[in-house]
Amino acid sequence: MKVMFLTGSRSDWGYIEPVLNECKKRNIKSYLCTTNMLLLDTFGSAVQNIKQNGFKVDEEIYMSLDGYNTYTTTKSMGVFMISFTDVIKKQKPDWVILAGDRYETLTACIVCAYTNTPIAHIQAGESSGNIDGVARHAIGKFAHLHFASNYDASNRLVKLGEEKFRIKTVGAPQLDEIRTYIINKKLNYPKIQNKHLLPDSKKYYLVILHSVTEEINKIKNQAEILINTLENVEEKKLWILPNNDPGSSFIREMLLKKKNEKNLIFENFDRLDFLTIMKNSIAIIGNSSSGIIEAPSFKLPAINIGRRQNKRFRAKNVIDVKDFNKKEILKAIKLANSQNFKKKLSKVINPYGDGRSSSRIVEELIKMNKKELLLTKTLTY
Repeated sequence: MKVMFLTGSRSDWGYIEPVLNECKKRNIKSYLCTTNMLLLDTFGSAVQNIKQNGFKVDEEIYMSLDGYNTYTTTKSMGVFMISFTDVIKKQKPDWVILAGDRYETLTACIVCAYTNTPIAHIQAGESSGNIDGVARHAIGKFAHLHFASNYDASNRLVKLGEEKFRIKTVGAPQLDEIRTYIINKKLNYPKIQNKHLLPDSKKYYLVILHSVTEEINKIKNQAEILINTLENVEEKKLWILPNNDPGSSFIREMLLKKKNEKNLIFENFDRLDFLTIMKNSIAIIGNSSSGIIEAPSFKLPAINIGRRQNKRFRAKNVIDVKDFNKKEILKAIKLANSQNFKKKLSKVINPYGDGRSSSRIVEELIKMNKKELLLTKTLTY
């Protein structure tokens, strides 16, 4: 069996890395194709972290046009479609593993579907509050095997008209690393603190703000409100710069102007460093899916602002702030630090799985070997 993994962002690499490791353990022939922001120096060239952690990168597809608006993003999809088609023709994989809901993932899905290449989709069936949620469901119609993280997601795939034999509820593989790191005592904050010159543990907030495509005209104002609001918070803020989505350049520009001893700004971290930093923060603030998916495993408060994640299934660690409003954001921070909320956190269970997803995913890939059955999709409605 020959399995190809595609990754184009920090978030979906978190989904893919544990499954790729599981394939390596079982001596399954695996290929890794990297693209989009992972290759860009402007966004920290995260592909270098992947290589430094011992992974062989077989293909690098440069596809991202500068500008980071809705038009350059759409053109970038066209560039990637042409290049990825050539990669599929060259490698002829038995499976292509895709994760999440980004535009390069949707583009790859179309390429695979029209070249009769079986697609397995990690984090299938979830809902979110913007164009990514639409993309994820379009991927659902093209993909041949769905790996859902919980029953909320798998039930949505049934409603989407997908045949039940294609839907596997396995959990979210990015939690596997958390479980492994905790067991092996790898979440060593003093080591990470010295490496990146960070504040003491529990003396900072982790902040990640991404742009929302449908609200591109509001992004400058939203970023300004959040940055200015957090200036009223005594503790330090550790910012991670956003993905290269449309409108991201506005956030980057404003943040870099505000860099100082209380606003620590980073392009990215490798996965172990990121999880260690999250675990040792006071709370995660912004609109990253990490607050929804990973943070419950650390029983960490997540202050989720705006509509980017507003349809996601969530645990009780999440404090939702509907709009970018100074008063409401400060109120949420106060709640996150209250004794009552901390007591509630002690009982939080992560609804995205138990940290044993990767082995389930690989087992299903091995079992689903009837290509003709897989490639012929039938709507159930």
